[in-house]
Amino acid sequence: MRNKTATHASPAEKSIHAKSIAGAASYFFRTLLVQGIGLVSVLVLSYYFSPEDFGLYGLVIQVIGILVFFSDIGLAATLVQKEEEPTLEEYRLAFTIQQLLSWAIVLVIIGLYQVPILQDRLGQVGFLILLSLGFSFPLAALKTIPSVMLERRLAFSKLVIPQIVEQVVFHAALIALAISDFGVLSYAPAILARSISGVLVLASIQWWPIGFSFHFSKLKSLLGFGVKFQLNDFLARIKDQLFYLVLVFFLSPREFGYIQWAKSWSMYPYNLTVQNIMAVTFPAFSRLQNDKKALAKGIESSLFFITLVIFPIIVGMCVFIIPTLRVFTEYSKWLPAASSLIFFTLSIGWSALSSPLTNALNAIGEINKTLQLMIMWTVLVWVVTPLFVWWQGYQGVALAAFVISWSSALSVTMLKRFVPFHFLETFWRQLVAAGCMALVGMVGWGWWSQGVGQLLFGMMLLACTYMVVFWIVGNSKLRQEISLLKE
Repeated sequence: MRNKTATHASPAEKSIHAKSIAGAASYFFRTLLVQGIGLVSVLVLSYYFSPEDFGLYGLVIQVIGILVFFSDIGLAATLVQKEEEPTLEEYRLAFTIQQLLSWAIVLVIIGLYQVPILQDRLGQVGFLILLSLGFSFPLAALKTIPSVMLERRLAFSKLVIPQIVEQVVFHAALIALAISDFGVLSYAPAILARSISGVLVLASIQWWPIGFSFHFSKLKSLLGFGVKFQLNDFLARIKDQLFYLVLVFFLSPREFGYIQWAKSWSMYPYNLTVQNIMAVTFPAFSRLQNDKKALAKGIESSLFFITLVIFPIIVGMCVFIIPTLRVFTEYSKWLPAASSLIFFTLSIGWSALSSPLTNALNAIGEINKTLQLMIMWTVLVWVVTPLFVWWQGYQGVALAAFVISWSSALSVTMLKRFVPFHFLETFWRQLVAAGCMALVGMVGWGWWSQGVGQLLFGMMLLACTYMVVFWIVGNSKLRQEISLLKE
């Protein structure tokens, strides 16, 4: 049935499908490069930085994460989601608003440093990092409209170029400064270098007639979707950044550093897979919102390929983190954060399944539904996590995240009300293969810690286990999905 539907796809659907596949490929290879560089960077920083250094940077990230909300009132998402092409006046209106908000944030950051409790926690070094992130907002606003234009054309292969340049410049500067004993201050110049390089490269790829405009009636019409989208984002920041910012004042700098380090590592599987797919599927799904069959096919394919890659990575990280820290004794200072990393990483499994679904809800205009989910998750974080922290100390943060992640199952039933799609069918084979992989990993868990050779052998054995089991139970499904991509 699915093959027949795909064969009779309209020319518009085929064009969107082809551009989406090309975009996904571009984003995936971009992420492989960027995450590879980021991995080297984190390894270097984990060697040179202390848990307290990670804690300080984590505090800065939480503050800036809250301010990010005020840099955009959802206009960029609205311009991408619109069915008709935005006018030059609408582009300039969005640019004007973002510039005003961005410079307001710089002033707010300067004012925040006068707050005694933040001043004590940040110190001069923390403030310089915060200020460099603040100045990155007006620079980022210069990239918004060119990025929207490229997204609307589904020109993802061009959109990834400035992102690659930004990350290469950022991590290269960060590593060089860290090795030169600049300490956590290394982040400040690296952040500015990243922002400036991104603006210059994107301007050379997609120029537009920059200008300022303001019409209240047009702003009001754009805000219909934008405000709801931004309210969703606001709740996400209350759930994440604001909660962790409050958490800073109840944990020691070292404990918060452990959490920041563990959470940073746990996000690698998500950034490698889900973020790439979501960046491509939001504009693609928006174009298919009136074709439920094509949309269902896109959702199912997204879930299949995300879980195909992310499940073995999650299992591998959970099995090998403690043996790795024991084998490489220079990193043994992070052993107290290992269990947090494991639970944060396991919680990413549900995020990998639910994020494409909430992304689809947003793309078809059902932002109210994702808003309901976000309210639920926000309440759960603020209620459940403190109880787990009281019970298990700083380790309870990650444990609570894992428990809360199971509520993501509600996103499945919510999307099925609007788009009839198969859920379990898309990933049960990957789950079986990952389960066998985990079983083998636990059987030999004590042996992996005995040396570099044993550790590498274990990694190769688990990778082979996953591939063999998946080939047995899922090779026909894989062939089917690949054939659909080619059509």
